Order: sequence, then C-alpha cells, then structure tokens
Amino acid sequence: MQKGTGGFLEPEKVLEQIDLRENMQVADFGCGHGYFSLPLAKAVNQGFVYACDVMEDALEAVKSQAKLEKIFNIKTIRCNLEVLGNSKLSDNSIDLVVLANILYQTKNKSEIIKEAKRILKPGGQIVLIDWIGGATLAPKDGWLLTKEEARPLFENEGLAFDKELNIDSQHYALAFRKNP
Repeated sequence: MQKGTGGFLEPEKVLEQIDLRENMQVADFGCGHGYFSLPLAKAVNQGFVYACDVMEDALEAVKSQAKLEKIFNIKTIRCNLEVLGNSKLSDNSIDLVVLANILYQTKNKSEIIKEAKRILKPGGQIVLIDWIGGATLAPKDGWLLTKEEARPLFENEGLAFDKELNIDSQHYALAFRKNP
C-alpha cells in the first residue's frame, strides 16, 4: 500500500463510496504520484484513468508504479489544469473527475472546476477531497477552503451537490454531478 499522503487517507475506502463501474472513463486531476490513480485504474478495470498533473516527476512516478503493478489502463497527461482545455481531454468524455488535495494549492480554483466540468459527461460526477483547515496534518501554506466555501464554487459552475463522503479526520469530501 502506497503511503503517499502519510497513510491516513485511504483511497480504497473513499472509492467504496463512489458509484464506480468497470468501464468508466476517469480523470485524476493533480494526480501526484498516483495515490488515487492506481486504485481507480484497478477499480474501473475495463475503463481508463487519465492521470493529470503539471509535475513531470509525479507523472513518471505514476508510470513506474503502474508498470510495477502491471496496470495498463492509465495514461499520464502533463498539463496546467488552470487553463481551460489544457487537459487535452474531449468535452463531455469523462464519467468521474477526482480532485484530491489540489484546490488548496491554487488561487484559481474556479478555473480547475471549469476544466473538470468541461470534460465531464452529463450525469457524471466530480469528487472533491481536500484538507480540513486547522486539522493536525493540514498544510500551513496554500489557500485552504472549507467545505462550506467549496460547495458554492461548484454550484456556481452549474454542478449539483450530490453527497458528502466520509473520509477521515483530516479531510472532507463532496460529490457533485453535472446535470444531464
């Protein structure tokens, strides 16, 4: 088990709360070293995961780990998610977009949300996982936002609140849907 975020955030427990199907197309925005990308690829099996990040070394780590684990349904994409269209994914092509510990790293949160919405199929889901401000392991720098602040950012982009997921004492998670 990879312990990329200290071992307390367990991707498998998060994924159990999401309606995953074997043939889904998934984008992991700000994938880092694949903490969610690899378990997602296993879960969607016949589907495909696009691991998107601005850092080339993170993407290389995803490729290496996927090769080690014999996971062949992942493609890495180097991109700036704050630029509309930069993920290079087609409009309305993705069933699920995961935003795990990415929004706190930018002031341009709405740009990332717009890119996620652009690629999301009607009826598709976006799952936001982010730090709870003041939590013991939460970063001290960056632009943390509360779940109460996050919800209107997504709703202002026309995404409907779906549900809150149960994560851990350090994070919150909210799911949103693109209206069909």
